[in-house]
Amino acid sequence: MERAEQLFVEAVSASLENKSVSWEEPLTLNEWQRIFYLAESHHVLPMVYETVFRCDAVKKTTQKEIKDLLQFYKRKTMNLVMLQTIKTQEYLELVQFLQKKGIRMLTVKGIICRELYPKPDYRISGDEDILVDKTQFEKCHKALLEFGMKPVKKGINIGTEYEVSYMKPGSPLYIEVHKSLFPPESEVYGDFNRFFMRSAENPARILVEGTEILTLDYTEHLFYLICHAYKHFLHSGFGMRQVCDIIMYSNMYGEKINWQLLLGWSREIHGEFFAAALFEIGKKYLIFDEKTACFPEEWSKIKVDESLLLRDILDAGVYGYEGRERRHSSNLTLNEVSRQWNGERKNPVLQTIFPSLKSMKNEFAFLKKIPFLLPAAWLIRILRYEKEMRKNAHKNVTDALKIGNQRIELMRKYKIIE
Repeated sequence: MERAEQLFVEAVSASLENKSVSWEEPLTLNEWQRIFYLAESHHVLPMVYETVFRCDAVKKTTQKEIKDLLQFYKRKTMNLVMLQTIKTQEYLELVQFLQKKGIRMLTVKGIICRELYPKPDYRISGDEDILVDKTQFEKCHKALLEFGMKPVKKGINIGTEYEVSYMKPGSPLYIEVHKSLFPPESEVYGDFNRFFMRSAENPARILVEGTEILTLDYTEHLFYLICHAYKHFLHSGFGMRQVCDIIMYSNMYGEKINWQLLLGWSREIHGEFFAAALFEIGKKYLIFDEKTACFPEEWSKIKVDESLLLRDILDAGVYGYEGRERRHSSNLTLNEVSRQWNGERKNPVLQTIFPSLKSMKNEFAFLKKIPFLLPAAWLIRILRYEKEMRKNAHKNVTDALKIGNQRIELMRKYKIIE
């Protein structure tokens, strides 16, 4: 890691304990710019700013450009925290409303994870995720409309979608309502849903500002957080915020987690070395406490080089969206994982250019009703990609292939594929 990256990770770690960093010597303008760039791309800006603005390195700063930069991010932090506070309050109102309507739902990630942090609303969320049984989906949809929410996509057929996004006009509240936690049609991680088939039968109950929220059982929720990061890793990566959520959740609820079961589940999805690397990052760079988390020796015996995953995390941004080349490389990685996990003999490059009908339905809704238009969808996809890549196209395509191949090799090192 370069120095600015090390300082960024140190700031994130300090924020998890509500501490200030102890930087004494002034930083360069480039270092401050890099730290805040990483903080924004990983969606942890309020956490990072809160822990750095009182340190001696800031107090000793005389350079006007640095002072202006810090002032800029101070305003941005205040706006983000204020916005998150509003979203939290409106979501709690929505939960109470849906509960009164008799809708049984589970909230995952988002507000559940925020409650683990010293200053919850400094851990920002783009949306809130709700899991509802498919038999209650229509009832939930009507209740959301009554509350003032509207589907983000117009004309959507809620009966055929596994998730529907809603927003509230004039409000920052944005939610995703799921029938399942992962898209069932996914050839790679659609099978992950089997671990959560009976989640509603034994939910955990979390109290947030006087409102009881039902969520996944403690072991299931930690496994879901790992699976969610894993899903994005198989695409184009994930960021530090997801690692923090996993570490904070483990520290808080470790004694209630069935670690042996978690390890067994992780092995079933070829993810035990990936998960072990996450916990190793938490131990070496963040505040993961094996004793507090009741982390068993069997997990500690899994030896991995966590630095490879940390490098990928820092490069990825919050959901692997750091650069279009990286985003497009996900087609290569997903197809290679699918080829090996499903015993396919298809060419991964051809699969990247011409994905299966099953995976294309995620991108082109019309294929769900008119599947024979798959060739037209391929053409639209190719033309869309060509338009995006027209500028410096050769370099962009080459870089996407390079990143994809590097990440496939990384997956081999963590024994996700052979």
